[in-house]
Amino acid sequence: MTQVPAIELNDGSTIPQLGFGVFQIEPDETADAVKTALDIGYRHIDTAEMYQNEKGVGQGVRDSGVDRAQVYVTSKLNNGFHKPDDARRAFDDTLTALNFDYVDLFLIHWPLPTLYDGDYVSTWKVLEEFKKDGRARSIGVSNFQVPHLQRLADETGTVPAVNQIEVHPYFSNDEVREYGRQHGIATEAWSPIAQGKVLDDPVITRIAEAAGKSPAQVVLRWHIQRGDIVFPKSVTLQRIKDNFALFDFELGDDDVAAISALDKGEDGRTGPNPDTFDYIPD
Repeated sequence: MTQVPAIELNDGSTIPQLGFGVFQIEPDETADAVKTALDIGYRHIDTAEMYQNEKGVGQGVRDSGVDRAQVYVTSKLNNGFHKPDDARRAFDDTLTALNFDYVDLFLIHWPLPTLYDGDYVSTWKVLEEFKKDGRARSIGVSNFQVPHLQRLADETGTVPAVNQIEVHPYFSNDEVREYGRQHGIATEAWSPIAQGKVLDDPVITRIAEAAGKSPAQVVLRWHIQRGDIVFPKSVTLQRIKDNFALFDFELGDDDVAAISALDKGEDGRTGPNPDTFDYIPD
């Protein structure tokens, strides 16, 4: 079985660099998708309270027969539950839905600086409680910009283990990635192929043709070689297999540089801007 590289986090734990994401997978399809991914060899599953499929993730892990201790599972706090007592209840609900005693990583999903009086610090302090009692082996954030991260550094005692942010060739998000590198925060890349928008790019298709790989494999390999953690999502068996087949080839330095040069800055962003995003699910 392919050995996926592990990234060492700032708390001493490790995380598989390649995982399987379940964003937008229907709840009733999630267990089968997770079991399929684990059968192929994935050992890292990324979910969230707002995806409404945590129960399926837990079931898929159990159905796979893989020891729970061998599967790295991440979930994230629902935007509607940032107040400390709400966050505590939401985390309890996550463990109940997964039917696990712990998660390997728990994240604040969005900073929401325009809501809750701009207070994501008290929310972070609640996550520190989860780490202290062992129910979250690691804690981190998602979609935090440099000022958000710096505020946590200034006002709390725990550096996030990871920051999960939008990263892809059209939006390399290097300012946030560089802050993470300097402060020991691992970067996880969501929307790694820009919802498919980069797959027809002539630079990427040229490199893929030369490598004998698909454009998606080339882009995912670019993420891997840049040192980020990545978790593509699919419910199609062949694509799940293809997304795992990233470790039998390497991109040359010139190819990595050519893909990186596709960055469009803020114009390349496909998701919301974390400075203004204020979505609360019904």
